[in-house]
Amino acid sequence: MSRIGKKPVTVPAGVTASIDDRVLNVKGPKGTLSLNLRDEISYTLEDGGISVQPANETKAARAFWGMQRTLVQNLITGVTEGFTKKLLITGVGYRAASQGKVLKLQLGYSHDVNIDVPEGIEIKTPDQTTVEISGIDKQKVGQIAAEIRRWRKPEPYKGKGIKYDGEFIFRKEGKKK
Repeated sequence: MSRIGKKPVTVPAGVTASIDDRVLNVKGPKGTLSLNLRDEISYTLEDGGISVQPANETKAARAFWGMQRTLVQNLITGVTEGFTKKLLITGVGYRAASQGKVLKLQLGYSHDVNIDVPEGIEIKTPDQTTVEISGIDKQKVGQIAAEIRRWRKPEPYKGKGIKYDGEFIFRKEGKKK
């Protein structure tokens, strides 16, 4: 039994949800998102919520149950509030600048790293060492944040690199004489 899957997803006022052809469409103040529905799970639109239940008693249906409920919840949260990830850049000469639809990073390489911002994602740089990524699709926001971080992961000796806000970097002691 999935403890997460048992709870219905509440649909707040101002958000509309509809199921057509095994696709869940959610429309809210920030935009529209859709999710392809699994055959192992049954979805029902009730008054004020969406109920997610396994369609049969197979192991696959139980495995997908909680995850599908969480994906539906992420759609609702995305169209109402949106998602944000914050990256912090540490290191001498490391900086970031957002120029239109391109994020320009200087990370100690012989060249600047230019990252194209995908559709539906907004990147802000409040200062040279902070990058804020926001959008309505949680998967896209997390993916672009991971791709930016991949260019210079934080190293354990001085902590230089790109890290998530709130991420703990295990620090190592240097060589001893």
